[in-house]
Amino acid sequence: MTSHPEIVPSVVDRIKRTLVGLKMPCAIEILDATVRQLERGEMSALEAIDALLTEELTLRENRRIKTALVMARLSTIKTLASFDFSFQPSLDKNRIMALAELKFIDRTEVLHLVGPPGTGKSHLSLALGVEAIKAGRSVYFTTLADLVGALAKAEREGILRERIRFFCRFALLIVDEIGYLPVIPGGGNLFFQLVNARYEKGAMILTSNRGFAEWGDVFGDPVVATALLDRLLHHAIVVQIEGSSYRLRQHAELVPEHIRSKSLIQPPPIPETTKRRGRPPKNGSPDHIKG
Repeated sequence: MTSHPEIVPSVVDRIKRTLVGLKMPCAIEILDATVRQLERGEMSALEAIDALLTEELTLRENRRIKTALVMARLSTIKTLASFDFSFQPSLDKNRIMALAELKFIDRTEVLHLVGPPGTGKSHLSLALGVEAIKAGRSVYFTTLADLVGALAKAEREGILRERIRFFCRFALLIVDEIGYLPVIPGGGNLFFQLVNARYEKGAMILTSNRGFAEWGDVFGDPVVATALLDRLLHHAIVVQIEGSSYRLRQHAELVPEHIRSKSLIQPPPIPETTKRRGRPPKNGSPDHIKG
């Protein structure tokens, strides 16, 4: 029977002091148990080092993710694992899982999730946001109403440029609920300025219950809508969800048939004469927007 020499207590104490200096509390917590396993020959020295470092790295990664989730201002934490794909057969699960590989972020593309209320658009956008955070990408989540409100406030205070730069810092900007609430006067112009600043520089996820052909109504001006769609559909992935509301699944019989079966209009073609660049004037006059 092979004997295993005991580790000198003074060495263990010195390791603990070192771990304290390195701010590795998790490693300190499992050190004594790891030493006992070493003494019993249940692991090698390299395995012991690996166990200590892995435990500490896991703790730090969990802290990073928790902090990033708070900074991203996700309205709630959703996962792809908790999404009921069986309830929305119009969705290709393989396609969504491919999006979770986050290559669209690397390509600075815009992902559009379009469909009636309750079909899972926000859930998917939040879940993809969580995946991006886990992968170390910077994420920010907001509704269109809150985003436009923040930009309008910044414009009144004379710091619009700085606020736009703030929203451009994130690798992924998620804008939820496009079309749910009316956009304030001039809001479409402000949103355009942000979209134009992020164009081909940062990825976005947009969720909407309105077809692209309806964006003129959403933003109160078809010229603003065309300018927005020119950039938002240039490098875009469109996922259209056609199905019933998951939230109303237990009361479907109470919902009128024409609402249950409503599908959204496919994206309209962008006029070839529309230019890729240009910024609306600060006064928000739609007559001067260059598409």
